[in-house]
Amino acid sequence: STSVSVTLQPDWSQIFSGEKITVRCEIQGGGDTEWDYEWKTPQSTSHQTHVNYWTLSVSESSSGNYMCRGRNRRDSYSSTQWSKTFTLTVSGHADDRVIPVGEMITVRCEIQGGDTEWEYEWETTSSIKPSNQNEFSISSASSSHSGNYSCKGRKKNAQYKTTEWSDFIKLTVNNNKPQSVLTVSPSWLSPGASVTLKCEVEHPSAGWRFYWYKTVPKLSDRLYRYELLPGSDSGTEEDSYMVHGQTHTAGYVCRAGRGEPVFYTEHSKPTFVWSGASLTVSPDRVQHFTSDSVSLSCEGNSTEWRVRRFPEDSYLSPCSDWGTMTGSTCNISGLNSSAVYWCESGSGQFTNSVNITGHNMILMSPVHPVTEGQSVSLGCRLKTGQKLSNNVFFYQNDKLLQNDTRVELIISAVSKSHEGFYKCQHSGKESPQSWMTVKISAGHEIFPWSLIIGLVCGVVSLVLLVLLLLLCRFRRSKREIFVFLI
Repeated sequence: STSVSVTLQPDWSQIFSGEKITVRCEIQGGGDTEWDYEWKTPQSTSHQTHVNYWTLSVSESSSGNYMCRGRNRRDSYSSTQWSKTFTLTVSGHADDRVIPVGEMITVRCEIQGGDTEWEYEWETTSSIKPSNQNEFSISSASSSHSGNYSCKGRKKNAQYKTTEWSDFIKLTVNNNKPQSVLTVSPSWLSPGASVTLKCEVEHPSAGWRFYWYKTVPKLSDRLYRYELLPGSDSGTEEDSYMVHGQTHTAGYVCRAGRGEPVFYTEHSKPTFVWSGASLTVSPDRVQHFTSDSVSLSCEGNSTEWRVRRFPEDSYLSPCSDWGTMTGSTCNISGLNSSAVYWCESGSGQFTNSVNITGHNMILMSPVHPVTEGQSVSLGCRLKTGQKLSNNVFFYQNDKLLQNDTRVELIISAVSKSHEGFYKCQHSGKESPQSWMTVKISAGHEIFPWSLIIGLVCGVVSLVLLVLLLLLCRFRRSKREIFVFLI
């Protein structure tokens, strides 16, 4: 007359290695019987509990089938049937003893049988040796805890009597936390506008709370520090966060956490919102000769700046590694490779980024976006200083635009259709491609509205004028009729 089932709490659709969960044995129709509980686990071992739940910190080796049944405390021979199989799946690496960096774990030495008091001895290949207790607790796992662990017991009242060494357990500490991904909208702002941050966890599942941070460069080294944004100390249930009144460029990151103690995802990669601060390049062009001297200047509401770059063939580094930083300007004596450059301030501001390349033949093109309606001149130049007199070909998105005797491509009034990749060719040599961005001017944005408002006002004025004339005519007609009747 009884039914038994195993349930999971929290009932998450996906469980990650290192998280803490509770499996519960539910017995229906048992009346007022007092039960002890017996569990069958994926390791084919039996586990006893006096309460109907069992809390465990899982690894991928926890994956498998679980069953439970109840035993009558007053009659040890009386028990329920085994429950139906409950299958638990834990995500992680193939190694069944892998745990994520920073997680809490306890390695326990268990000796079956007898009531002897034991002392414990451990053998491990890790760099940290456990004490002589039956448990070795790791509050924050690191790579130094990786290794093989084995234990044995020694009787307290007979030191020469010991158990055999246990089998080894291989423990591997690895960074297998789920990832967080942050997106921002919009990515370009006008001062005082609002920006929306959205955080997503790879392989989404239930129970996550979201934590929001602002990135602040540590000018004394190469790192960033993360400052919690207001209201996210305990995380937010919503996966989005609104930053109001954005006044300058800033970088943001997020992460998610769930459970108790909290199991966190990795921090997302920093995502930047551009506004206010800017990076200017002198000479003002994208492409430079490899021997050129170039100055990168940071402009914005800050007194301390650093310039950083990310080359195609190297790693993120500051100006001091490849140039000279003077005040808010980085001077470079030569460009050996293509790279992306930007500025960072100690108050958390970031400028726009620019892609600068070094070559022996270059296209003369503007670094910053060109406003619609402006005139733009693109040129082609050789490092040798040779004057190009004719036969210079210009391309937009690999489509030939000009191949006559002119050595410059002049666009008298730029429009959105001119946005794209440009390059030049001469005598079999070709420059790299550079992207030209065209932005809509404020005047062009306002003009249609001004026209519409003007037309509406004109129509309304005309209607009012017609109504006024009709009213005057009507009043004159009434006056004439009134006089006539007297």
